Amino acid sequence: MAEQAPQVQIQIKADERELLGMYSNLAMITHNSEEFTVNFIYIFPNAAQGKLVASIIVSPGHAKRLVAALQENISKYEGQFGPIQVPPLPTPDVGFVH
Repeated sequence: MAEQAPQVQIQIKADERELLGMYSNLAMITHNSEEFTVNFIYIFPNAAQGKLVASIIVSPGHAKRLVAALQENISKYEGQFGPIQVPPLPTPDVGFVH
């Protein structure tokens, strides 16, 4: 019987800015053979502009684990609060500027 590795508690440091989080109402996802990039964007209401609030780059394996974790949490949420309604949204024409 194989021995299991001992559990290690990981300490994560975060300052107040990270703990507050960032709001995003649009995500753009791209990928190549080595990584997935998720750009989280906030589109301003009643304005034709937005702001990139975070860009997260993960390996393909981590992207797949993230999808599974999100699906598990969505299932738990819907079990507690009911189905999430997702109204159709128009696809915005979004591009980055410097």
